Amino acid sequence: MSDTNHHLGRRRLLQGVAATWLLSVSRVGFAAATQVIAVRVWPSSTYTRVTLESNLPLKYQQFALTAPDRIVIDVEGIQLNSVLKGIASQVRKEDPYLTQVRIGQFNENTVRLVLELKQSVSPNMFTLAPVAEYRNRLVIDLYPTSGGTGEEYDPLLALLEDYNKGDLERSLPAEAPQAGKAGRDRPMVIMLDPGHGGEDPGAIGKYKTREKDIVLQIARRLSTLIKREPNMKVFMTRNEDVFIPLKVRVAKARKQRADLFVSIHADAFTNRAARGSSVFALSTKGATSNTAKFLAQTQNASDEIGGVSKSGDRYLDHTMFDLLQTATINDSLKFGKEVLSRMGKINPLHKNRVDQAGFAVLKAPDIPSILVETAFISNIEEERKLRTSHFQQQIAESILAGIKAYFANGGAQARR
Repeated sequence: MSDTNHHLGRRRLLQGVAATWLLSVSRVGFAAATQVIAVRVWPSSTYTRVTLESNLPLKYQQFALTAPDRIVIDVEGIQLNSVLKGIASQVRKEDPYLTQVRIGQFNENTVRLVLELKQSVSPNMFTLAPVAEYRNRLVIDLYPTSGGTGEEYDPLLALLEDYNKGDLERSLPAEAPQAGKAGRDRPMVIMLDPGHGGEDPGAIGKYKTREKDIVLQIARRLSTLIKREPNMKVFMTRNEDVFIPLKVRVAKARKQRADLFVSIHADAFTNRAARGSSVFALSTKGATSNTAKFLAQTQNASDEIGGVSKSGDRYLDHTMFDLLQTATINDSLKFGKEVLSRMGKINPLHKNRVDQAGFAVLKAPDIPSILVETAFISNIEEERKLRTSHFQQQIAESILAGIKAYFANGGAQARR
């Protein structure tokens, strides 16, 4: 090699080394800057959730103080920014648990949050890895230390507590529906399940319509109609903008001894041209179509998006329920067919038969359960319709007509 070439080669090598060194320094510098990029507060009568979202995982310590009741959270390795300062303005007057959140730079490396409380709470804190649109999350769930009582008692809080301990089966009846013929000896018990909620918005349309809002409006309309029926009783898995894990939704239906379970959705598909109403039942053997498979996957991701602590995953699926579930699936298909035929009168059908896939929310072993895709929120025309009170009311009336027809034709009594 000539001297000139040798010097050129050496210079390139040094430039390369310098560039690599600069790159590594800038990477280290960037990695050190943990930032909170969003804060959200979700109040509900069941529990209030506070979420801090950050570009990197947050390290924290927490302790409680009394007189007045407070929870103090020290988040390490971050600086106070405008996003964090904005948390105070997110606390609403009607929040049952939070009075206010104060925040400050405790020392050069720690931000301190002080959650001032309206009542004594049991906090459940955990972190979540990035999923869907979310980065890293630190979640603070505030549960009341005393559950509700009286006529308006909702078992949801107790079920959530059992779920968080990994013991959801503890207080559930062996078989959910009650004795006697529904609608004759006793009222038919209908559990409505508006999909998504809280941290989990569900699908979002082109014009920013959120699935969680639309399906709650439809479920409330349907609940009002059912309450007018002399031989029916109705419950809802949620009646607020709150996140409820999938298994807790199923558990609530079993706890209330429901005769039917109706999950209400308005989903998105990869193609905006996809349109039409659909009805789904559970399959234990794989999906009956690619659409059903895709929708089941997106629905079953709800727990990860909404955010559950790992302790809530310790829940056994009992194989002894399989035989019972086969009979339940047959009833679900009959029920689904009645609802689908009525939906077809108010909106084109995506498919004119009940589709099946492994939807986690349809897994009550002894309650006929269907998932109604009212329309595709990803389709611009259907998104527009879903926003109208007229179409929402039509959907509610169609589902009620399907419920009535199912019971008029004998319902699930043939196997009981």
